Amino acid sequence: MSEGATGSIPRRKALQAAVWATITVAPGRAKGRPSPAETLNLAGVGVGGVGFGHLQEAEQAGFRIAALCDVDDAHARKAYDRWPQARRYRDFREMLHAEGDRIDAVYCGTPDHTHALVTLAALRRRKHVCCVKPLTRTIHEGRVLLEAARRAGVATQMTAAPNTGEHACRTCEWIQAGVLGEVREVHVWSNRPVWPQGMDRPEGEDPVPAGFDWRLWLGPAPVRPFRQRWPEGHLALRQIKNNPEWVRGNRGVYHPFNFRGWWDFGCGALGDMGCHHFNTPFRALRLGAPAAVSATCTQVMPEAAPLASLVVWDFPARSGMPPVRLVWYDGGLQPPVPRGMGAEPLPEEGTLYLGDKGKLLASWDGVNLIPESLSAHAAAVPRTLPRRPGIWGEWHAACRGGEPAGCAFEWAVPLTEAVLLGNVAIRAARPLTWDAAGMRFPNAPSAGSLLREPYHNGWSLE
Repeated sequence: MSEGATGSIPRRKALQAAVWATITVAPGRAKGRPSPAETLNLAGVGVGGVGFGHLQEAEQAGFRIAALCDVDDAHARKAYDRWPQARRYRDFREMLHAEGDRIDAVYCGTPDHTHALVTLAALRRRKHVCCVKPLTRTIHEGRVLLEAARRAGVATQMTAAPNTGEHACRTCEWIQAGVLGEVREVHVWSNRPVWPQGMDRPEGEDPVPAGFDWRLWLGPAPVRPFRQRWPEGHLALRQIKNNPEWVRGNRGVYHPFNFRGWWDFGCGALGDMGCHHFNTPFRALRLGAPAAVSATCTQVMPEAAPLASLVVWDFPARSGMPPVRLVWYDGGLQPPVPRGMGAEPLPEEGTLYLGDKGKLLASWDGVNLIPESLSAHAAAVPRTLPRRPGIWGEWHAACRGGEPAGCAFEWAVPLTEAVLLGNVAIRAARPLTWDAAGMRFPNAPSAGSLLREPYHNGWSLE
C-alpha cells in the first residue's frame, strides 16, 4: 500500500539542508500558465469535515470541484450532494491515477497523520497542492515535502491564518518600524483543546459502520480496534459536553474530529492552532529556527496530548532584531493581563507582543496598541506591504503562475517545524536545544526519535 516513488529523494541532503535559512527564497513559479479563460480543476481529499467549507471557499476563488475523495461515505455525503458532477473515490491513490491530467490541483483536508502521504503523492504528479494545517505530523515529513515541492515547481499553500491581510500586515509594519521598540517577548494563547485530551485509549471494539474504511483511515498509524463512541460517563464525554455546541455532537473516539488529541493521528492543541497564531509573529519578527524549546504541562499520557500546556521557544538575534522568547498557552491557560489594559480580560485566543516602548494585542477581532499614546506614531508608519486576498485567492493566483501564496511550503514547512518542536518538547519532558541544519537535539539525542516516527501497514514516503 505504499505510495510508489517516481525517483529517489536524496534524503540526507534534504534532512541536512539549512531549511530555515532559505525561507525567504521564492520558490519556482507554478508549472505552466493557464490561459485567463481556463478553469482550474480541483480534487479534494478529505471532504466531510473542514474540507467541506474549504472546498466552498476554493470554488468561490475560481476553482472547479472536479473530484472528491473520502474514506467515509456518510461523513462526505454533504460534499457529494453539493457537487454531484464531481467524480468520487475512496482511495486518494486511485483518484490520482484515474484523474491524471483531468485535474490541476489537489486539496488535502484529511487528519494530520495522512497529510504527508496525500500531499507527496500529488507533488510527485506535479499537481498544485493546498494542505490544511499543520502541514505534517512530524518534522521529517515536512523536510520530505519541501524537497518534493521544490522538485515539482508547483503552487503550494497551507491553510494557516494569512499573514498578508490588513491586520497582519499592519502588525508587521508597526513592529518593523519600531513602534513597540525592541520586542523580546511574545505570548500566544488558544482556547483549544475543544476535543478530548489527556486520556487513555478506551477498551473494547465497535463494528465499523458501512461505507467507512477504517483501515484506510488508519493509513500509516499503528492498527487499533475501532471505537465509534465513548462509553457513558467517560471523562472524554465530559470534556466534549463542556465545549461549544458545534463540538458537542462530535462524540467519536477517533473519527470524526476527535483525532486531534491522539499522538498517532493529530498534533494536539498546539498543532491545531499554532500555525494559525504563529504565522504573523514569524513574519513580523523575521523568526527562523529556535535555539531551544521547553514545555510544562499536565500529565502526558502515552497516547494522548495533555489537557493543558505552556511551551517556550527561544530565538537568537537576527536581522537587526534582539533575541526573543515566544510562549504558548493552551487548555485554559493565559498570560497575565498586561498593565495598561485595566480590568478588561484577555480574549479567548490572542497574541501579545511585549516591546520596550509598548505592547500590541492581536486577536481574531483586530489589533490594539497599548498605551493608546502609541497611535500617533503608528498612524505615521506607511503601508508598504502588499495586502493579498487570503488563503484561496493567493493559491488560485499562484496556480495561474502568479506570486507564490503567502503560506507556500517554503514558508509553511519551517513554520510547522517550529510548532512541532513544541510537541516534541512536551513528549520528551525536558528542555531541548535545537540544531536545525543537522535536524538533531545536541543535548538530548534520544528525543530525535520523535522527529521521524515509523510508518505502518505498508505505507511509506519512499
